[in-house]
Formats: sequence, C-alpha cells, structure tokens
Amino acid sequence: MTLDLLPIDQRARIVAVDWNALVPEEARRLRALGLEEGATVSVAHRGVAGGRDPIAITIGRMTIAVRRAHAVAMEVSPL
Repeated sequence: MTLDLLPIDQRARIVAVDWNALVPEEARRLRALGLEEGATVSVAHRGVAGGRDPIAITIGRMTIAVRRAHAVAMEVSPL
C-alpha cells in the first residue's frame, strides 16, 4: 500500500521509497524531515480539494504536509 492510501490515524512504517519518481531537491527535503525507509508515520488529515492535496503526515512529534505525488512514491506497511 502507498502512503496516500493509508487510512487517517493508522500508523505505518515506510518500507520503500521510489526516490527516482521525485524531483531530487524535493527528495532531499523529505529525507531531511525523516520521511525515509524505516520511519513510522500516520496520516493526520487530507485536503478536501479535488486531488485531496495536501496530505498532513505525522512523523515523530511533527506534522508536515506533503503532496499526493510524494505520498504515492512511498510504500508503507500498516502497524
């Protein structure tokens, strides 16, 4: 399952990231924020606009907003 499909408040571990699907600068920022293989995350909120962007992701004690295109590149395993 990819991160964009994870139900709200369901915790999951990132098992793989398709870094090649992301712009290198954006991939670097996501890694700096801790969104990489092995991280535990959950979806806190999804946007209500047509594409349901952005997606608010909780990682550790912080919540960050990512684009749906970023979340699609991250494969997760529910905990």
